[in-house]
Amino acid sequence: MKYLLSIFLLSAFLQAQSFTASGSSTLPDAPSQRPFWTVETKLNVGIFAGLVAADAITTQRGLNQGLREVNPIMRPFVTRGAAGQAAGSALGFGAGVGIGYLLHRTHHYKAERITMRLLIAVEGGFVANNIVAIR
Repeated sequence: MKYLLSIFLLSAFLQAQSFTASGSSTLPDAPSQRPFWTVETKLNVGIFAGLVAADAITTQRGLNQGLREVNPIMRPFVTRGAAGQAAGSALGFGAGVGIGYLLHRTHHYKAERITMRLLIAVEGGFVANNIVAIR
């Protein structure tokens, strides 16, 4: 019983103690992490989503006109019709945004912005190529 009482009193005494310096009672601010969903990121992801949708539409139109898919990775998806095209496009979109998010989480902010802009440029090139091919 003596031990329990002494432990209780010691813990109460330690909780009442202040171990900070008398002049600095507040802690310094920790460095904050940038938010992922900034206005720039929302615009980039929105443009990328629109280009992925345009790529899917123009690819299906090209397939209906007798053209074939050149990308060997997407070929198994797009030959399954609109549902396969949607699945392949969703996987590609998710991979692109996922890479950007991975770069963001590892604090590679400049590489994140460059990657998102490169994805937009490449997808825009695919859409332009499809439009030229189906005309």
